[in-house]
Amino acid sequence: MKFSNTNLALVQQELSRDFNISQTGTEQDLLQELAAQINHLIHADFNRLVAILYRIDISEHTLRTDLQQQGDTDAGLLIARLILERQLQKQELRAQFRQQQDIPDDEKW
Repeated sequence: MKFSNTNLALVQQELSRDFNISQTGTEQDLLQELAAQINHLIHADFNRLVAILYRIDISEHTLRTDLQQQGDTDAGLLIARLILERQLQKQELRAQFRQQQDIPDDEKW
């Protein structure tokens, strides 16, 4: 994953609504902080975590497959990576959509 500074700030802002994370730092800082929050939710409020993952649009199939294949990896870290990858995909799709919406004034209705 590689976020631009702008995209990283947007992702941090979006994720701060659901997770108690700071809105400063590097991508690695965000990953570690997010993983810690996810691990906390796994133990303290699993239903809330599931609701957040559903809203962010993390594929249940992908999540289950990754957890099974990488059983020795910290679950919070694995889920945090999936969340960041999904957020990056969303940022890229939004940028593509904005480019498609740039219609010259003389061609607008």
